[in-house]
Amino acid sequence: QVQLVESGGGLVQAGGSLRLDCAASGRTFSSSYMGWFRQAPGKERKFVAAISWTGVRTYDADSMKGRFLISRDSTKNTIYLQMNNLRPEDTAVYYCAADPRGLLTRAQSYNYWGQGTQVTVSS
Repeated sequence: QVQLVESGGGLVQAGGSLRLDCAASGRTFSSSYMGWFRQAPGKERKFVAAISWTGVRTYDADSMKGRFLISRDSTKNTIYLQMNNLRPEDTAVYYCAADPRGLLTRAQSYNYWGQGTQVTVSS
């Protein structure tokens, strides 16, 4: 059993910051990558960022515009998403994902998902 637990979501005003955490436990993943996705109501689940345990990072630069930073603590099997200069359009449920097979930016590539944490950005 693989478990992913997100935390750190909440309500912030536009321009504020949040840091999301995702702690992984269970069997060792066959892939070294973990990532973050987000999904707003009625929309597709969208790639945010991914990171390997050796520090290779992939971002959806067009949408995130450098405002988000992914990091990890490999010794704790934990990844983080630092979100700065938040905007109302960032409002979504943010999901942690692990063990991708294929494209890192494709939600269907990931075998494991957390329950999600709500991020709401007010004007």
